[in-house]
Amino acid sequence: MPDVFVITNQLGHFWGKSKRWVDGKDPRTLLRARHQDEAVNTLVELSAKDTALRGQVIEVPLSERGEPTVTISDIPVPQIEESPVAGLQTSDEVSPATLEPDTAGPA
Repeated sequence: MPDVFVITNQLGHFWGKSKRWVDGKDPRTLLRARHQDEAVNTLVELSAKDTALRGQVIEVPLSERGEPTVTISDIPVPQIEESPVAGLQTSDEVSPATLEPDTAGPA
C-alpha cells in the first residue's frame, strides 16, 4: 500500500482534519497528504500562526483499512475553551421604539 504524509508537533500530536491537534488514537481523524509538498505547505501555514510550533512532516504507511499507522501520543492534547462572542446585543437590550416604524407624517 502507498504511504501518506502527516504533520506532527513537538509533543507527538498530529494535525487533524478538524484543524486541531489530535493524539492519533483515531487514525481516521488525521489530515493526510498524498504528496509531501502539500503537507509541508500546511506545516508552513501552521508555523506562521504559531511561532512556538516545532512540527515536522513524516511519511507513514497505511493500514489494510487505508488509515495511517501512527504512534499514539502519551501527552494529552490541551483543550481550548471556547469564549463567548463579545459585542452581540441580546433582545433585552434593543429598545422597542427602534423596532417600530415612525408612523407620524409631516406636521
